[in-house]
Formats: sequence, structure tokens, C-alpha cells
Amino acid sequence: MHPGYSIGSVYLHRDPIDFRKQINGLATLVQGELELNPFMDAVFVFTNRGRTSLKVLY
Repeated sequence: MHPGYSIGSVYLHRDPIDFRKQINGLATLVQGELELNPFMDAVFVFTNRGRTSLKVLY
């Protein structure tokens, strides 16, 4: 992220995801399950099953 850049929204995905998913898989998940545009001014946060790690799509 760039200094001074503001984020419109932060979305937390409640269900754990498979951390082998890369950017394309996460973008597809945002479109399919959350019914949102992955290219909008937002940050999407995902967790693993044990909730010990985060993945962020920005």
C-alpha cells in the first residue's frame, strides 16, 4: 500500500480457507461467495482453519 492511501472498506471472511489458494482463487471467492468486486477500493481478509494466519487480498 502507498503512504497516505485510504482504504474504503475491510471485509473479513468468517469461514476458513485453504491457504494454498493464490490471488486468482481468492478473487474468485470474493466474487462468488461475498458477491463483491475484488477490484474495488477494499481489503479482504481471510484466515486458515486454526485462525493462526491471515491472507489479505488488496
